Amino acid sequence: MLDIRIERTTTPKEKPADETKLGFGHIFTDHMFVMNYDTGEGWHDPRIVPFGDISLSPATCCLHYGQEIFEGLKAYRTADGTVQLFRPDENFKRMNISAERMVIPPFDEEFMVEATKTLVKLEEDWVPHTDGASLYIRPFIFATDDYVGVCPADHYLFMIILSPSGAYYSTGLDPVKIYVEQKYVRTVRGGTGFAKTAANYAISLKGQDEAHNQDYEQVLWLDGVEQKYIEEVGSMNIFFVIDGEVVTPQLTGSVLSGITRKSAIEICRKQGYKVTERKISIEEVSKAYDDGKLDEVFGTGTAAVISPVGHLKWGDKIMIINDNKIGKVSQMLYDTLTGIQWGKIEDEFGWIVKL
Repeated sequence: MLDIRIERTTTPKEKPADETKLGFGHIFTDHMFVMNYDTGEGWHDPRIVPFGDISLSPATCCLHYGQEIFEGLKAYRTADGTVQLFRPDENFKRMNISAERMVIPPFDEEFMVEATKTLVKLEEDWVPHTDGASLYIRPFIFATDDYVGVCPADHYLFMIILSPSGAYYSTGLDPVKIYVEQKYVRTVRGGTGFAKTAANYAISLKGQDEAHNQDYEQVLWLDGVEQKYIEEVGSMNIFFVIDGEVVTPQLTGSVLSGITRKSAIEICRKQGYKVTERKISIEEVSKAYDDGKLDEVFGTGTAAVISPVGHLKWGDKIMIINDNKIGKVSQMLYDTLTGIQWGKIEDEFGWIVKL
C-alpha cells in the first residue's frame, strides 16, 4: 500500500459552536485528502494537506466535458465517543464502477478505505457530538488535463473533503412531498444513470426546479423511453409498500445502486418482509392507491437515510400516503439503520468500520 504523507494545518479553523445549526454541505474541516494519477505512473503521491483552493487551467477538460465521479458517505460518533463508518467498502466499490463507465483509471478500494479512515481520524474532533448529526465524507475524482478535447484524460486528481452536517431535510422525518416529472428525463439504460457522475445531477436540476415551483421537495423520475416506469427520486432510491409487499425499481442500468437501498432490502428481508425488485409503473402505484393498498412510500439515501413520502403528485392527481404520516416499515428502517450507524443497536450485518 502507498504511504500517506500528512501536512497539518498551521491555522486551524474554529469549530461550529452550535451543532444544531450545521446545515448540510456548507462547513468544511481543516484537511483534505489528495492523490494524483498520471498515465504511465498510475495513482501516486497520496497526501493529506490543509483544506484550500486548487488551481486549474481554464482549459481543464473536466470543466468542458464532465469527466468526473463522486461518492458520499458518513462518519458517526457513538454515545461512548467512538467514531465509525458505515459500509465504506461499498462506496469505493461503486466508485470504481462509476470510474469504469466514465473511463477513469480504477483505484485500490482497500487503500481508499484506509485513506478515508486516516483522514477522518485526523479530523476526529470535527465529528459532531449532537444526536442525528454526522461528518459527511465526499470522495471525488476529476480529469485535470489542460486540453479542450473529447477524450479520456491522462491526468486526474482524487480528493476527499469532509463536512460536519446536520439532517439533510430540516423537517427531519416528516413526510416529504414528491412531484412526478412527466416532461423531462434523467437518463436511459446504456447511459450513466447507474454512475455517480456530475452530469446526472445537473440533468436533474430542471425537474427539481419545476418541483420547487409547485411547492414540492423532490422529483420522482420515470424511465427515459416510455416515461412509464418509476426509477428514482433526485437524491434517493424509492420504495413502495403495496399490500404489505416492499417493492423497489430493479437495477436496469439507469438507476443508482444505492448503498442505503441495498441495506434497506437486507434489513426488510431479515425482518420477514417480502421484498421485490422489479419494474413498477406509475399507473400501478396509482391503482394501488385507489384500491387502498398503497401502504407506504419512502426514499433511501446516505444523506437523508430514510425519507417517508406523504404526498405524491402525478399530473392532476394527488395521492396522500398513509394519512401523511411515517409508516411502520419506514420507521423500522430508520430506527435500525440509524441505530447501527450511531452504535445504538448491535450491528448484526458486519457493516460498521471503526476508526
